[in-house]
Amino acid sequence: MLSGFFIFNAKGEVLISRLYRNDIKRSVSDVFRIQVVSSTDVRSPITTVGSTAFFHHKHENIYLVAVSKLNVNSAIVFEFLYKTAEIGRSYFGKFDEAAVKANFTLIYELLDEICDFGFPQITEPEALKLYITTEGVKSEKAVMESGRQIAIQATGAVSWRRPDIKYRKNEAFIDVVESVNLLMSSKGNILRADVSGQVMMRAYLSGMPECKFGLNDRVAVEGGEHLGKIVPPTLSSNKKGGSSTVDLDDAQFHQCVKLSNFEESRTITFVPPDGEFELMRYRSTNNVYLPFRVNAIVDEFAEEMHVNYKISVRSLYDAKVFGQNVIIKIPTPPSTNNTKIKVTGGKAKYVGSENAIEYVITCQAQTATTNSKKPWSRPPISMDFQVVMFTSSGLVVRFLKIFEKSNYQSVKWVRYLTKAGTYQIRF
Repeated sequence: MLSGFFIFNAKGEVLISRLYRNDIKRSVSDVFRIQVVSSTDVRSPITTVGSTAFFHHKHENIYLVAVSKLNVNSAIVFEFLYKTAEIGRSYFGKFDEAAVKANFTLIYELLDEICDFGFPQITEPEALKLYITTEGVKSEKAVMESGRQIAIQATGAVSWRRPDIKYRKNEAFIDVVESVNLLMSSKGNILRADVSGQVMMRAYLSGMPECKFGLNDRVAVEGGEHLGKIVPPTLSSNKKGGSSTVDLDDAQFHQCVKLSNFEESRTITFVPPDGEFELMRYRSTNNVYLPFRVNAIVDEFAEEMHVNYKISVRSLYDAKVFGQNVIIKIPTPPSTNNTKIKVTGGKAKYVGSENAIEYVITCQAQTATTNSKKPWSRPPISMDFQVVMFTSSGLVVRFLKIFEKSNYQSVKWVRYLTKAGTYQIRF
């Protein structure tokens, strides 16, 4: 699939070059340096010159470049480049030009393992570390002892986890992190509201545990299967005023999730990687629960050259939940030269470089005379916040069950966090 792989520095000098096929020469690196590194008009990560395609990913101060003369799947090529960067970070901490120059021998050894004749092979750092270490090649005895584990990880279905992991205390942490986006009109109508969320997990579990993950009370599939098409799940959750549903527009899972079990029973079953990873990513555009509501009254006085603001903010979540790092940015006219600010709580200040007042409840902005006839465009009010133990989509983790052959006791922790994405209110 790939004809070659190169690593360039920011100047376009070749640090690493590995040819997997004989259909290109090493001089092809000059084409990339001239067409991409030295050019200021390059906007696409894919550059085609004749019948040769260059796929590049800029990481730190280096370029990771894959070259092919075939009609290859671009998504697979970029996934290979991202995995190469991940392997570099796993081995060297920081994968930059200095790390490449100090470990070029090891990098060539890794390139021979992760790609064979242009076809990607093992790209999981934990699997590679079983038999390729930063100190060099393992001893013959160590290779024989780990040979069986290497074969399982290289050809088996659990390449992301070693079977001999041991912890004195077995723990699993789940973080449901959501970003809520809002665009509200000056009349209080919601023009757009959606939630982008991810379920992060940190697993410090011994052995090869199998986990089952459940969301909310139950999973109801509307319509079931029809003509071979599975309808996205509808999850029920308990809210104030009765029960409601959580509609997921789309969901993406980590490769460890057994999708066949999810399609059959709608439960998430997986063998977790060791450490931190993203278990699930999702979006929701229906029944979005807003954490804050902002009401703005703005009066402009052209003759007196000042603008009066009256801003009220109301939290819409339960009294037991608290928000933190709440910042409200209220735009002011570019000609503002003085402000009078009154707040009922917190702190407020005028930031002249941004033409905005931060965290304002009631304020007045004094404008100066200007020759510009262009009216003030009134950019929207924006908010930044974090609300702990609250989800705007209504998603709730109901259970996390861990099964392992030794039947050890494990501790599970769940945390929810909703933060502002693009949270804007027009006035």
